[in-house]
Amino acid sequence: MASKKNILLVALIVLIQSVGLAQTDWGWDWKDTSKIAVKNLPQHNEFLNNQYPYPAMPRNQWELGIGFGLPFLSSDFGNSAGFGGTVTLRKALNHTFSLRPYVSYYSNTGDGTSTIVSNIPGANFNVGDKLSFKNNSLHFGLDVLTSLNTASYYRGNPKVNVYSITGFELYSATRQQKVNSGAYNSFTSTGGNNGILSIIGVNIGAGIAFKMSNRTNLAFEFKNTITNNDYLETYSSPWSNAFDAWWYSGIKLNINLGNPAKRVQPLWWLNPNNYIYNELNMPKHMKLPKVVLPDADGDGVTDQFDLEPNTPKGAPVDSHGVSKDTDGDGVPDYRDKEILTLLKCFPVNNDGVGICPEPACCKEIRDMLANMKPVEKAPECNIANLPSVQFKGNAKLSKAAQTVLANAAGTIKANPNCKVKVIGYGASSKSAQQLSWERVNAVIKYLVEKQGISESRLLFQYGNDGDSNTVDLQGTTDSGPNTVPAPHPNLKSKN
Repeated sequence: MASKKNILLVALIVLIQSVGLAQTDWGWDWKDTSKIAVKNLPQHNEFLNNQYPYPAMPRNQWELGIGFGLPFLSSDFGNSAGFGGTVTLRKALNHTFSLRPYVSYYSNTGDGTSTIVSNIPGANFNVGDKLSFKNNSLHFGLDVLTSLNTASYYRGNPKVNVYSITGFELYSATRQQKVNSGAYNSFTSTGGNNGILSIIGVNIGAGIAFKMSNRTNLAFEFKNTITNNDYLETYSSPWSNAFDAWWYSGIKLNINLGNPAKRVQPLWWLNPNNYIYNELNMPKHMKLPKVVLPDADGDGVTDQFDLEPNTPKGAPVDSHGVSKDTDGDGVPDYRDKEILTLLKCFPVNNDGVGICPEPACCKEIRDMLANMKPVEKAPECNIANLPSVQFKGNAKLSKAAQTVLANAAGTIKANPNCKVKVIGYGASSKSAQQLSWERVNAVIKYLVEKQGISESRLLFQYGNDGDSNTVDLQGTTDSGPNTVPAPHPNLKSKN
C-alpha cells in the first residue's frame, strides 16, 4: 500500500513541476463592460474614469468535468483496487479559490485473498477462512480548490493549473461479503458500529490541469477520502484501530461553460497581475503626468542644453541659453544700455555705451533739444461699437449678458488708454433709478471681478433717460466717478 502511494506522490510532484509558458495579454479587454455584472458596473465605471484604482471582477465561466479513475479502498485487508467515475462542476470565487460540487461512483472488490486471523463474536466466519467483499459507493461532496500558481510576477496567464483539494462528502455504500467459496450476501456492520454505516468523509488531495484550449483542459487528480468507519470491506481487525479510507487517482476532461462574449475564462486561468504589468509596459489607462524638464534659470532652455545655466531672470538668450549680445560689444543685452553701438564708438564702458566723437555742428542742435519741453500728446481712444447689455426684470446678469461682457472685456483690455462709461437708464421713478444703479453696478462688478478690468477705468453713470432694460458701454478718455452710492437702497430689487 505504501509503495503505491509513494509512486503516485512522485508522479504528482513531477507533474506539478511541469509549468508551461504563459500568454502576455491580460486575458480580456478591461474596457469591455459586457463582461461585468450589473451590480459591479458602478465600481468598473469609476475605474474607467480614473476615480477608483481597482477594476471590477468580470463574470467568468463555469467548468464541467467528467472523469474516471482507480479508487483504492484502504482497509484491514490492504488496498483493494476498483473502478470509479466522477462528474464535477467548478466555479471560481476569485483567482485563487474555487468551489466544486461533485458526484462520484466507486466500485471496489477484494476476492478471496484475505485470511481471517481472529474470530469475532457473532460473525459468520472463523479463523483461517478466506473473506471476499464487494463495495459499491455513491459520493456527493463539495471541495474547495486552492490554485497555487495562478498569480505570478514573471509571466502572464498560466497554461497549467496546480491546485490543492479540501472538502467533505456524504457517501452511501452497498456492501456484500463472501466466505471462502460461498455466495455473496448483503452485509451489515457489526461490533462497535451497531449496524450503522457512517456516511461522512473528509477529502484532501491535489491536482494539476493542462490547458488545451480556451474551452478545454485535461486534469490529473489524487484524492484521499478519510472516513470514521472500519467496515467498508465488511471486516474490522482486532489488531488495528485505523478507519477505512479511499485513495482515488483519476483523469478528467474539463469543459468551460458559458458565452465567451459575456464571460471570461475561469479565473484560475487568468493571472491577476497581468493588468498591472501590461500597464507598466504600455500604459493605456494610467494618467501620466506631463514631463517637465529642469530649467534652473528659467530662460526657456533646459539645463541639459543650457551652456549658461545661471542667466539672470528675464535676460534674452539664444538657443543655447547664452545671453545675447546684439552689437558684439562684450556687454550682454540685459546689461547693455546701448544695444546697438556703432563700431566707430568702440570701445564701450561697463554699461555698453560707446564714446562717439561729436561733430561741432551738432552741439548747437543738442543744446537746443535739451532746452525744449516735450509736447504731451493727448491720449486717444479707438474703442468703437462696444455692445449693450440687456436685462429682464431684475439686475441679474444672464448667461447671454455674461458672454457679451466677456467679449467686450477683450476689446477693453486691448485699448489700455481708454476708459469706459457704463451708462444705465431709468429716470422715471425712484425705484427705476435704484434698479438702473443696480444694473450698472452688476456690469462693473462682473468686469472687475470676473474679467480683471481695473475699476479705475469704468465710469459709473445711471438714471439717464432711455431704455431702462439696457446698459450701454461707451469708450472715452473723460474722467468720472468709479463708484456711486445707491440712490434709494430701501427700494433694492429682488434678484
